[in-house]
Amino acid sequence: MTSLIGRARARGVEWVSLDSPDTRNALSAALVDALTTAFTECGKDDDVRAVVLTHTGNTFCAGADLRDPPHPDALVGLLRRLVELPKPVVARVTGHVRAGGLGLLAACDIAAASHTSGFAFTEVRIGVAPAVISLPLLPRTDPRALARYYLTGERFDAVEAARIGLLTAAGEDVDAVLEPVLDGLRRSAPGALAETKRLLTARVLEAFDRDAADLTALSARLFSSAQAREGMTAFLERRDPEWLV
Repeated sequence: MTSLIGRARARGVEWVSLDSPDTRNALSAALVDALTTAFTECGKDDDVRAVVLTHTGNTFCAGADLRDPPHPDALVGLLRRLVELPKPVVARVTGHVRAGGLGLLAACDIAAASHTSGFAFTEVRIGVAPAVISLPLLPRTDPRALARYYLTGERFDAVEAARIGLLTAAGEDVDAVLEPVLDGLRRSAPGALAETKRLLTARVLEAFDRDAADLTALSARLFSSAQAREGMTAFLERRDPEWLV
């Protein structure tokens, strides 16, 4: 089977790439499993100072793979693994991000994107809700902005994503944006990085402890609903859903 992720290392930084461009890097059960394994290995490797999560193709992540979606518990496990990892995780985005992919960004400690990137919470348009991904998103992102984009599914650009806290920074050249970030991480003591990350993620992990079970149940219920079946079918058939007025 073709690998769904790519991995490389440079000066203590592990680069993990979503590498399923044919599916726009949609989060299938297999891709979620591969990412969870990769980050688990990075967490145990003393030679890894930090991890960069990036992608191939023009889409960072299109959200859940509607033909082979991950179990909500598996997605929760992946997001928590990113948050709990004792190494900083940096997202590098040069393409579009939709739905579940935005949960990946929020679970990273630092996230940067090029100005060509675009973002949207498209869940409501296929009859579901951004349930599980809210675990890292709600503690880290502007609540008024989330209300708008969660409820409407509108697209927004990288500048707006940075303004609302979804991104750390946006720029014409994302690698130029990240160069001082990676330099700073390489100059930092590993133990100090781990403890500093622990301080920064405490509120996010509180949300996981408090809400993960309820949001997992909500996700499972919505994905099995009649509206979700209609919304997903309409999406795959490239037509408007029956509720459009």
